[in-house]
Amino acid sequence: MAEIKKIFVNGKDEVEFFKQLEKRSGETNKKVTAVVNEIIETVREGGDNAVKAYTEKFDGKLPEYYEVPRDVINDALTEADQDFVDAMLNAVANITDFHQRQKSQSFINAKDNGCILGQKVRGLNRVGLYVPGGTAAYPSSVLMNAVPAKIAGVKEIIMVTPPLKDGTPNKDILVAAALCGVDRVFMSGGAQAIAALAYGTEEIPKVDKIVGPGNIYVATAKKLLYGVVDIDMVAGPSEILVMADEKANPKFIAADLMSQAEHDKLASAILVTTSESIADRTIEEINRQVQSLSRKEIIESSLENYSAILICNTKDEACDLANRFAPEHLEVLFENPMEYLGRLDNAGSIFLGQYASEPLGDYYAGPNHVLPTSGTARFFSPLSVNSFEKRSSFTYYTEDALREAKDDIVLIAEKEGLTAHANAIKVRF
Repeated sequence: MAEIKKIFVNGKDEVEFFKQLEKRSGETNKKVTAVVNEIIETVREGGDNAVKAYTEKFDGKLPEYYEVPRDVINDALTEADQDFVDAMLNAVANITDFHQRQKSQSFINAKDNGCILGQKVRGLNRVGLYVPGGTAAYPSSVLMNAVPAKIAGVKEIIMVTPPLKDGTPNKDILVAAALCGVDRVFMSGGAQAIAALAYGTEEIPKVDKIVGPGNIYVATAKKLLYGVVDIDMVAGPSEILVMADEKANPKFIAADLMSQAEHDKLASAILVTTSESIADRTIEEINRQVQSLSRKEIIESSLENYSAILICNTKDEACDLANRFAPEHLEVLFENPMEYLGRLDNAGSIFLGQYASEPLGDYYAGPNHVLPTSGTARFFSPLSVNSFEKRSSFTYYTEDALREAKDDIVLIAEKEGLTAHANAIKVRF
């Protein structure tokens, strides 16, 4: 039986619960950091030989291919179940439609005095996409990362993914790669693959940015290499917060809470409700539904250790709690959910109404499922087309325009003690 705690909101108990959640990821694991640092330096010096040695060490054998041939990728798509391909194509269409609206525009501003100012927007040259393998192989993550990168104008996408136990590539991952136009696929995982992307090897090209989820070693490598290369974010355990009133359906609430709890024993699933009856009926539904779920043990551990049902007095209070927690996923199962959208400031992605279940966002609706976690939705945003763009400003001034501005520039420069700055203006006149 899944044990999930009930907390009556009183200004104290829920605060203590949120504090406990903040500790769930813990401090940076020093042992993991030391191991990852060694891997990074070894790959930096040893290149592909080091990558292959680590792959053999951690996976037990070398994969069938180091770089997957293009015909193998194409064959995976040709041989795939057509229903799966059609479902993926529908998802790609939705993701594309949503993300095309995010594309930034360059601009130019020609002023009356002859000055020209502007901004140039273009896609990154090359992006690395990490895709986990084994039981955590998610083709949907390929779509969510590759589609916005392509829309942004990224010239080349390099995918790295660990082999299956038999040394072969995961064919579902290859299908997703083919559908999204991934350019090259290398069979390597872990921190060694991240290091190879960041520094480049003889065969794996150096990239400008690394995106995609991974285990603690992958996440640590991305964090340590940030600055050498850009990254999407350092993601923590998955989380969902569901706000529900007395008219919500406990069956739906329970199912949606468990849809995130099954990700990880550290995942967090929270119900904030104005109805104690809904709380009790949701617990009953959880215990009924969990019996038939394949990841029952993980779900029960998540619900017992990092989840809760918070019972509050008003919907406004529920909104305040949601903004405080800043969840990765936020569901609003109120009678008129759109009325509360303006009150919700801190969430990675917001799902409105009883038929906008969170898995709709994971796979299909269109908004990105790469979202800020651990309260970082207060200041971070979901992965988007903008994540794969870079901007350069440009300036053109005429002689007359600079002459008009020169006294102001020289004054500011001299106030800062930067006489060479001032001189660069003075020598022109």
